[in-house]
Amino acid sequence: MADTLLQREALVCRLGEGLLPHDFAGLYIGHDEVDGILAELPGAAGPAAAKVDALLRQLDPELAVARKQFDESLASGQSTFDRLARTARLDSRDAQALAVLLAVERSPHRMRLVAYFQDNVQLPRLTVASLSRILDARCVAPDAPLRRAEFVEIGTDGPWATRMCWPAPRLTWALAGDVSTDSALPAGTHRLDAAGIGSVDASLLLVTGADKDSRLAAVRDRWPGKPLLACPMPSSQAEWAAVVREAGVGDRAIVLDLTDPPSRDAADWIDRADHLSWVLSSPKELALDALPRRPWQEIRLDSGLASADDWAQALGTSPDPAFPLSREQLRLVTAASAGDPAQVAAGVRRLAGGHLDGLSVRIRPRRAMKDLVLPADQTAQVRELVARYRRRTVVYRDWGFSPLPSTGVVALFSGPSGTGKTLAAEIVAGELGLDLYKVDLSSVVSKYIGETEKNLERIFGAAAAGDLVLFFDEADSLFGKRSEVSDAHDRYANIEVAYLLQRLESYDGLVVMATNLQRNIDDAFLRRISVSIDFETPDEPQREQIWRQAFPPGAPVGELDYAFLAKQFRITGGIIRNAALGAGFLAADEDAPVTMERVALALKREFQKMGRLRTETEFDRYFKLVNGDGHAEPA
Repeated sequence: MADTLLQREALVCRLGEGLLPHDFAGLYIGHDEVDGILAELPGAAGPAAAKVDALLRQLDPELAVARKQFDESLASGQSTFDRLARTARLDSRDAQALAVLLAVERSPHRMRLVAYFQDNVQLPRLTVASLSRILDARCVAPDAPLRRAEFVEIGTDGPWATRMCWPAPRLTWALAGDVSTDSALPAGTHRLDAAGIGSVDASLLLVTGADKDSRLAAVRDRWPGKPLLACPMPSSQAEWAAVVREAGVGDRAIVLDLTDPPSRDAADWIDRADHLSWVLSSPKELALDALPRRPWQEIRLDSGLASADDWAQALGTSPDPAFPLSREQLRLVTAASAGDPAQVAAGVRRLAGGHLDGLSVRIRPRRAMKDLVLPADQTAQVRELVARYRRRTVVYRDWGFSPLPSTGVVALFSGPSGTGKTLAAEIVAGELGLDLYKVDLSSVVSKYIGETEKNLERIFGAAAAGDLVLFFDEADSLFGKRSEVSDAHDRYANIEVAYLLQRLESYDGLVVMATNLQRNIDDAFLRRISVSIDFETPDEPQREQIWRQAFPPGAPVGELDYAFLAKQFRITGGIIRNAALGAGFLAADEDAPVTMERVALALKREFQKMGRLRTETEFDRYFKLVNGDGHAEPA
């Protein structure tokens, strides 16, 4: 049919209008051609109309047969072209226009023919004027079905009549049997085949809540017979056009994964492409004024946790209570562990680590409970914290206790610097078999409005799998008391605290906050604390135990008076460990064992760092040594 239309146009233009072929056609305008144009103007007489009518009467029977065969083929819906026409809701005239444009695009010979009857070698594609003569220029109008489906493109330069029209390259490749996706699609777009049978009328579906994979699963359950095109929000007009076109080529529903409410431009694209089914997938409920104008339905998901069927299908195991993974997280962990259930724990660590490493420091626990020297009551509290997190599934799920506000555990470690708060956090993580992530507050807290909240959301979002311990040292800088609002800075600082409290309440993992002064913590955070442990400066027996543990078995330690060190120096465990390490370096530099003199010199350096005076009462017989004469008094 396309060739019949092109042949007729060539005859009409070149013979019926008296424009005979000549050398350099289209490169200049001759006198005879001007006379012919003038003769065709309204009110002018001439033989052109009669010649054209005669040609049309001669060609009409053949064209009628071609159109009938075309419509019969279109109704059968068996070819790729027929499916394209059906998806884009093309009528017979629109489908004919697309067929002609595709026929020209796929054949250099037809392009020469088009250039011939358009009398211009620079116009090898049909212009708007020529398409109007053959069928109807309204086929390529801005709001025509061919344009709404992004199947046809039209030039933007030059006069309207000479603008060329052509089919999008994706259609040409599709008719050639190629299934490659459109190159202009947003990064991360992927196609999903139908999971069942059934048909779907063009509609708009909202799916909110849970995680991305759970929302996608809900769409597939609702429309099992519809193939899908899942993609992030397009960021340009070209990407939007490619999404609409790709969905039309494959008769797919478009699933837009949203991180923010749709813009007005996005809503307009969805309204314009009303021949397609659309899904707006969002973790949060979408505001009504941000939605497209077309009717919509909604699916709300309360929980995105992977089910027993999901675990069985992915790993062949039942769900692990230690890893409350969403469907999306389970998919990523399965890929990271190569489907090996024994590697799930490592996969979960990898899942969180990639997002947290830029905002925190990963500490792999190496010390055990025996390394923690605390009074009996504080040691018992540390064990209770471990038990509270380890047994929460039994208490909340099996026994039915209310998990309000969440099943997460929040601990507060307060006390002077060096009393073992960080060590205790490491030991808790080690007892649970988890990694400890010490949040880098310099990376989290930002002077720019809203950036602190974004960084905190990244941290809590990445840690949501629950297979790690979040440790906020010097927590009062983040969890401090809200102040009276005297300027904009105070107002936004209070907003950050309020946001952090809200996020902490909804977090299901383990958070440990450390502070030197508990009274600096906002009361709202204190109400959320599950376990509060006050770390005190160790007493003399505890100091002696810390001194004995500070030197590893492999260190060349001489005769050290641990009782003397514990009695004379009322310092914290952190200072003791630093002094022991300093003494070790002094001994190594002299290739000699660790002696009391070297320990005393190391303590001198620690006192200098703290700005603390060295007194004869404390250093006793080592006082002259640390004050510079190089000798200690005999015991």
